[in-house]
Amino acid sequence: MADFDDNKARASAWFKSLRDQIVAAFEDLDGTRFEVTPTSRPDGGGGIMSVLRGGRVFEKVGVNWSQVHGELAPRAQAAMAARGVPGMKEDPRFWASGISLVAHMQNPHAPAVHMNTRMFWTPGAWWFGGGSDLNPCIEYAEDTAAFHGVLQAACDPHGAEIYPKLKAWADEYFFIPHRKRARGVGGIFYDDLNTGDFERDFAFTQDVGRAFLPAFLPITRARMDTPFTDADRETQAIHRGLYAEYNLVYDRGTKFGLETGHDANAVLMSLPPMAKWH
Repeated sequence: MADFDDNKARASAWFKSLRDQIVAAFEDLDGTRFEVTPTSRPDGGGGIMSVLRGGRVFEKVGVNWSQVHGELAPRAQAAMAARGVPGMKEDPRFWASGISLVAHMQNPHAPAVHMNTRMFWTPGAWWFGGGSDLNPCIEYAEDTAAFHGVLQAACDPHGAEIYPKLKAWADEYFFIPHRKRARGVGGIFYDDLNTGDFERDFAFTQDVGRAFLPAFLPITRARMDTPFTDADRETQAIHRGLYAEYNLVYDRGTKFGLETGHDANAVLMSLPPMAKWH
C-alpha cells in the first residue's frame, strides 16, 4: 500500500484547524473561555480536550481533537475484522485522527448538537467518516429545515444522491431501539468512505466539517434568549436521558475510544451535565 504519512498529516492538521475555528466561534458567542486539557493514549498519541461549562449559552460543550496510533486490542481488532476491514485479522496496527463535538445548551429552546469528522488508517485500508445531527428537546420545524438545508447544500456539489443517502444513514444510526425513537431530528452520517480517490474523499469530509457552524450558529442565536419555564427545563432534562442512553449503549465511537484506551474523560465528554429519567 502507498505511503500515507503525508495524507495522514494533512487530515490531522485540518481536523485540528477545524477544532480551533469552532472553539473560537463558540467562545465569541458565549463570552466564556474553554478549559483546554491535553489527553494521551498510553500506547500512542493523544489530543486536546476542550470543555466549556456553565456559560451563558452553553451549559456544557466539548470540542475534542485527537491523533492516536498503535495496535488495536483483540476485541476492537475483531470488531474491525467483522466489518470487513482488509488485513485487520492479520495486522492490528491503526492510526486515527478526528474532531468530535457535543454541545448541551442552557436554554431548552436551543437544540443540542453533535458533529464529528475523522480519518482511520490501517495497513490494509483507509477511510473517512463523520456527520452532524441536531438534538432539540423542544422541536421547531423551521430549525430542522434550516439545519438540513445547510447540510444538503454541502453535500450536493459531490452528487445529488449523497444527501438523501447520508440523511437516511443518520436516521438509522441515531435511532434508539429500546425507545423505538430517534434521539433527535437527524442530520447526516457516513462511515467507511473510501472511493479510492483520497483527495475527493478528503474534500467531501472537509465540506461536511465546514458546514457545521453555518448550520448550527444561526439556530442558536435565534433561540438562546427565548424565555423558558421550569417545565421546559424538565423536558430538556428528560430528553437528555435519551442522549446519554444512546451514547453509552450504542455509539460506536464511544465504544471504540474506551476499548482502545483513550482518555476516558475525553471519550465521555459527550454526556450531558444533568439528565433525568421517568
